[in-house]
Amino acid sequence: MSQLLLLDTFSSDAGDLTVFEKILPGHIRRVFYIQGKEDSVRGGHRHKETWQALVCISGSCRVLNDNGFKQEEFILDTPQKCLVLAPEDWHVMDQFSSDAILLVLANQFYDKEDYIYEPYPQSTITTV
Repeated sequence: MSQLLLLDTFSSDAGDLTVFEKILPGHIRRVFYIQGKEDSVRGGHRHKETWQALVCISGSCRVLNDNGFKQEEFILDTPQKCLVLAPEDWHVMDQFSSDAILLVLANQFYDKEDYIYEPYPQSTITTV
């Protein structure tokens, strides 16, 4: 089940330091980021084993999530918000602002066999 966390941030005259630790089970094995146009739609899948943590380090975006029982909408609009997605969380990211950079950390390496592209039967979340 997805969780929206607020990351610890320490502010000083030298700027803000935001800490990401003890969020995902196991080790972080993959890091990537998404930059796109404002009309981009990404995701449209869930995983068999992979946990992910999403942080919009610049700009904002929306994440629609369905875990088979509950559908939720999250707005990531500050680098202090971290959305943790469990493997069963079928998700779509959209409504990217023009300056959005979405950082994604995962506890597994990329494996195309880990992806499930079919949404849950009762889902109203679409990739279009």
